[in-house]
Amino acid sequence: MKKIFLVAVLASGLAFGQAKKVVSSDVQWWGYKIAKSEASSHNGTVKVKSGNMVMKGNQLVGGSFVLDMTSINATDLSGEYQQKLNGHLKNGDFFEVEKYPTATFKITGVKKNNDKVYNSLVTGNLTVKGKTNAISFPAKITYANGTVNLMSNKFAIDRQKFDVAYKSTMQDVLVKDDMDLLVKVTAK
Repeated sequence: MKKIFLVAVLASGLAFGQAKKVVSSDVQWWGYKIAKSEASSHNGTVKVKSGNMVMKGNQLVGGSFVLDMTSINATDLSGEYQQKLNGHLKNGDFFEVEKYPTATFKITGVKKNNDKVYNSLVTGNLTVKGKTNAISFPAKITYANGTVNLMSNKFAIDRQKFDVAYKSTMQDVLVKDDMDLLVKVTAK
């Protein structure tokens, strides 16, 4: 009976893929004022709290990531200005991290992309502040020696679709709707 159970477990693993746990990550963000330029932007990081990537053979077929929104950090500023911006990003003006401490991304599909470097197109559902929307981004995915690496090209998401709206008298006139992300994740 134990052998039958073991064979069933192994067969299901081959059919559904093998989950690899995220061991390192680097998620960077860029937000822009009205004129989308280096001079009118802020950038920073947010940490991946947990996650996995599911491999079937040497192909990425799924996975999910939990972002620790309480870790959002502006890296283009320092001192008092950095603290002010970090507080601003974490409060009700933007991400409301006390109410929504995490965001999630669940991969729903991976297909070939015609780019020589970012040869895959990753599609999934991003949930921020309780709002879920489908997004896609180009990525370079490699798998060797039991380790999978995913590195995206810089891509844009519309923050308004996630109710990440600047709550000021000028509302969203000051801040572009699109924010850029760059994601690097390694799983073993």
